[in-house]
Amino acid sequence: MPTPSTSPSATPSPTPTTTTKAPKPKKTTKPGCPQGDSQRAVEVALDKLGTFGEVTVDGKQSDADCKAIRKFQQRYGISPAAGRAGPTTADVAQRLAATDTSRCKTGSGTTFCVDLTHQTVFAMRGGKVVLKPTVTRTGMPGFATPTGAYSVQNKALKEWSNPYEVWLPYWQRFNGGIGFHETTTYIHTKSIGSHGCVNLLPSDARAFYELGKVGTRVYVFGHRPGT
Repeated sequence: MPTPSTSPSATPSPTPTTTTKAPKPKKTTKPGCPQGDSQRAVEVALDKLGTFGEVTVDGKQSDADCKAIRKFQQRYGISPAAGRAGPTTADVAQRLAATDTSRCKTGSGTTFCVDLTHQTVFAMRGGKVVLKPTVTRTGMPGFATPTGAYSVQNKALKEWSNPYEVWLPYWQRFNGGIGFHETTTYIHTKSIGSHGCVNLLPSDARAFYELGKVGTRVYVFGHRPGT
């Protein structure tokens, strides 16, 4: 009788090595904005405007406040756009919040409305706002932008100013040598102004240029402080 074969002994499996995963690096959060001197004033104005994110009106900076303020500063060309509620941010926010669009006497079709008192400009059509109030800078002392009803007389993507030797992008003339155009300097420098023209931020100048045409009604009202 044959001797039964002996089964080979099983080779022991190697003990798995337990590896410890390296900890994931912690996500770093962007530091919050410092609180500005005009914190509550900015919160109140942004809360009224209601288009830049959630803000809490408590006079204390929060991450949400920081985000909303920075977004506002970027939209209206305020430098630096760091989210700090300083006096320029408060001034711009309060002017926009105080603009009463019902004061513009609109005609048929589109009307460009210039509020000299608050240094804002907006557009209306059929009694409805089609371009929301944005910042402007009008004529400085000695060159005050005149009030009244006018209309766009001509347009040019870029107009050369002979008296002041500068290009005026997105030009729309409505009264003599006065018109809408992109600002050639920092628009929030209030110690200076235009020579009667309605200065606009680049994005706003482009928006008004695309909306307007020869014959578009222009209504200028109010009074710029100091002029």
